[in-house]
Amino acid sequence: MDFYDLDLNDDVLDALDAMNFTTCTPIQEHTIPPLLEGRDLIGVAQTGTGKTAAYLLPILSMLSDGGFPDDAINCIIMSPTRELAQQIDQAMEGFSYYVPVSSVAVYGGNDGIRYEQERRGLSLGADVVIATPGRLISHISLGNVDLSRTSFFILDEADRMLDMGFYDDIMQIVKQLPENRQTIMFSATMPDKIQKLASNILHDPVEVRLAVNKPAEKIVQTAYVCYETQKLGIIKNLFSETKPERVIIFSSSKMKVKEIAAAFKRMKLNVGEMHSDLDQSQRDVVMREFKSGRIDILVATDIVSRGIDDIRLVINYDAPRDCEDYVHRIGRTARAGADGCAITFVSVDDQSRFAAIEEFIGREVFKLPLPAEVGEGPEYNPKKNSGRTKGQRNRKNGHRNEKSSSGNHGKPRNGKSHRKGNRHQGNKPQA
Repeated sequence: MDFYDLDLNDDVLDALDAMNFTTCTPIQEHTIPPLLEGRDLIGVAQTGTGKTAAYLLPILSMLSDGGFPDDAINCIIMSPTRELAQQIDQAMEGFSYYVPVSSVAVYGGNDGIRYEQERRGLSLGADVVIATPGRLISHISLGNVDLSRTSFFILDEADRMLDMGFYDDIMQIVKQLPENRQTIMFSATMPDKIQKLASNILHDPVEVRLAVNKPAEKIVQTAYVCYETQKLGIIKNLFSETKPERVIIFSSSKMKVKEIAAAFKRMKLNVGEMHSDLDQSQRDVVMREFKSGRIDILVATDIVSRGIDDIRLVINYDAPRDCEDYVHRIGRTARAGADGCAITFVSVDDQSRFAAIEEFIGREVFKLPLPAEVGEGPEYNPKKNSGRTKGQRNRKNGHRNEKSSSGNHGKPRNGKSHRKGNRHQGNKPQA
């Protein structure tokens, strides 16, 4: 479907024109019309499908049409992490280029100057506030923000927010909102806890569900079946002839992240690390260096499995604990129609876990042969190896199998023209 087939405001269409976006992604096609009608909605779709644009475009369109108070916070967008809040803020900047809408991003880890800027923006009544739960609660407790006239409440990556323990914070924020608001939830998965939250805060919602267990088709998925001690050698081989660029290596343990990063530095690789032991200013520096290209490889926990794009290669140093985490991790690559690669290291202890991932995504991941210099690897036999424990030896190879650390606000459009003439074909907005 074309964006010009939707009832979007002309100012929003102008911004899409400038960005060369013309065609909706499936999630946008199915969510924008009911949102423009003022319906509550819960959307379930995997990362990289264009969820951010799916809610930003109709919200901006309705705000641009007018009829909302100038001195009120008209829209609250909740984000689980600072990194995702920044990403939403960047998308907001692009989509609202021609739209007379003000916005402010509110998240933790800033100095006093930034906090004062947030406070001022909140008190003056920014049209759109993009916030992490903890930071918004802080401003509410200090009396810096009035949400009594808010028309739109959006929860982005709601499953992630609940995983991070923000349920009580969300409900505290909801108590500050009027009953006659439009509430929108987006989630990558739909577990019972999300259904419970939806039933508590949404009214007669439209449900839009796309497949959550299918990584993007353009992602080339492969795996190495190996011993723990062979993993660094495989990476050394991968980057021996080709300079690594825009690479993320995921591990489930922050201690393992530190070990991997230290080993890469000894290998003279240009590497940064991201984990919960870093304070916010340190995280900001690492992310800025990585996004600018001054860091080639980012070794990280799942703290960045969402909220960063334009990745050429994702390496799972260990198999993710949850099948859905696998989808989120590799979903950092092959965004906006680009190609991308994902490699997973499958140790003996991870084989049953990886077999569950293969079943979850509905396909067998191709197993690459190990480089000759690292030696022979274990057999891939998940049923046989599922019972192995840490410290058991493979007698033939002499390797120790070490377990990896692992309300309705729809308004009539008054005489608005729908520009459906000849247009050049563009890209799909994946924000």
